[in-house]
Amino acid sequence: MNADVAARVTQVYRDEWARIVGGLTRRCGDLDLAEEMAAEAFAAASELWSEEGIPPNPAGWITTTAYRKAIDRLRRESFRDAKQREALMLQDPEPPEPTGVIDDDRLRLLFTCCHPALSLEARVALTLRIVGGLTVEEIARAFLISESTVRQRITRAKAKIKTERIPYRMPAADDLRIRIDGVLAVLYLVFNEGYFASGAGVPALRRELTCDAIRLTGLLRELLPDDCEVAGLLALMLLSEARAAARVTAEGELVRLDEQDRQAWNHELIGQGLALLDGPLPGVPGRHRLLAEINAVHVRATDAADTDWARIVELYEQLERIDPSPVVVLGKAVALAERDSPERALPLVEQLNDALDHFHGFHVTRAELLRATGRDSEARDAYARAIALADNTAEIIHLTRRRDELATPSAPGTPGTASNGEST
Repeated sequence: MNADVAARVTQVYRDEWARIVGGLTRRCGDLDLAEEMAAEAFAAASELWSEEGIPPNPAGWITTTAYRKAIDRLRRESFRDAKQREALMLQDPEPPEPTGVIDDDRLRLLFTCCHPALSLEARVALTLRIVGGLTVEEIARAFLISESTVRQRITRAKAKIKTERIPYRMPAADDLRIRIDGVLAVLYLVFNEGYFASGAGVPALRRELTCDAIRLTGLLRELLPDDCEVAGLLALMLLSEARAAARVTAEGELVRLDEQDRQAWNHELIGQGLALLDGPLPGVPGRHRLLAEINAVHVRATDAADTDWARIVELYEQLERIDPSPVVVLGKAVALAERDSPERALPLVEQLNDALDHFHGFHVTRAELLRATGRDSEARDAYARAIALADNTAEIIHLTRRRDELATPSAPGTPGTASNGEST
């Protein structure tokens, strides 16, 4: 497969995977079959386009190929339900034009994968794979678990959808709120995979993932306009996306939040995000709302020196009460270092070693705090550990420079927080 074909297949996969699988699932009623036939169609594209050239409508070519492969598979099966599904597909050769929010195939797919009959872990893993189009490797990194565990979760989830005949449709209005937590968790992870993109040679920001997560969250906002957490997640995404253009230098190095050019931020997106937080919403703020509020403190500051770190510490303490995870404690420690001192925050970070030794962000934060307290030799070791665990090229470049600055005794150790400067 030549480079042009590989690039085009990859692009269509990122843009159209969920729509193609969703459309096939709606028509054949079998998520497993839909995914398999879509995968076969993409494989066929990789082979045939190298010989015959890229068609004028690549997404349409793959959709039609997947549809025909599904029909062929069903015709080879002798079971009654297979014949019924074949008849349904033959009666519905083209997907209908969307007429509203609930007619979006990807939203249907999202709620199917997030059915309450599945465990939360299975919902998130399945939806990241089927709707987000993430690979098993990417999902494993997002969860900080093994690839074999991810595969097991996905396999079991699809089997349960089939055996329990979970329908491919949007839930009724009364069921939306019951199902929303799993959906929000999925969308948050999809956005993060795009915003903190990982993998050698992968762009520092995968806009197709962040934009799709924002779009789908916006659709949920239309469905649930009074839901505090939906509004909070959408605000969090918008405020983060607003800073995207300033996060990486022209040379491909990640830029810490306190060093970003705030004039390069997208102030229209910031306005949209802040408007979601400023409006009155019922209910107690949850995880996504609090993370959005933390981001709002950053974007409201005219420069890094004006950041209200006391407010950020307060928000992290609220977050810790509802989500007492090591990662939340790590975020609070960063804020404490800025509000009080690195010496105050470092012992709190050291206590997280057993829980977060596998997480590169822990070692980044520890390196910066050690550097700020003048413990350069230990900081170099912590940077090295962070570099070994990191898989984002832009961040590796940044961390390598920070470490190498300490390699020369005359290089000053400037105070700082986590290398990416993010609070989420």
